[in-house]
Amino acid sequence: MLLLSGVFAIRRVLNPSLAILGLLLAGPIAGCDREKQADGQAGQGQENVSAGQAKGVGQFEYIIDRSHKGEAAPAAAFRGPDDAAVTLVSFRGKPLLVNLWATWCAPCVAEMPTLDALAAKSGERMTVIAVAQDLKGAEVVDPWFQKAGLKALQPYLDPENGLLDAANSALPTSIFYDAEGREIWRVVGAIDWQGKEAQALLAEPSS
Repeated sequence: MLLLSGVFAIRRVLNPSLAILGLLLAGPIAGCDREKQADGQAGQGQENVSAGQAKGVGQFEYIIDRSHKGEAAPAAAFRGPDDAAVTLVSFRGKPLLVNLWATWCAPCVAEMPTLDALAAKSGERMTVIAVAQDLKGAEVVDPWFQKAGLKALQPYLDPENGLLDAANSALPTSIFYDAEGREIWRVVGAIDWQGKEAQALLAEPSS
């Protein structure tokens, strides 16, 4: 496992371009690995990651990955705010931004207020959801939401890490889908969702 600054880790991958991604995200705040791994192994299949667009804004560091463009949203089920099972198919009909995060991941927590502000402004234009990857689920996520004072985001839960496994990525990862559920791009790492870079991404055609 590749350790970043002795604090966080990026999962081991076979593609050398992901090693570049790890180096680009290294720093005081970097990408987080999953909460716990039984054997330290990661999935395969990450390809063609473009490491040429890494950016940093204060504590935010990220990379824009377009290598999955056109791929269908995964069918993995997770839990909604009402504790009912839901899949990404349920959100088809307008663009969807899915943020994979965890309460123990410092970069995830750092970008959450900016994501909440984006969700509040999105209205009918697009849907924004944050899906927690905490293994203890509501036990830790619900108290975090109560303390955070977020205005628009709701606590979606994925304690089985089904979406994270499908993304084969580190936390935080935000994936933008078009109205038909096809991936447009993803941001690996924390980004200021109120900043110019994020706004330019979101303004790109979603079809």
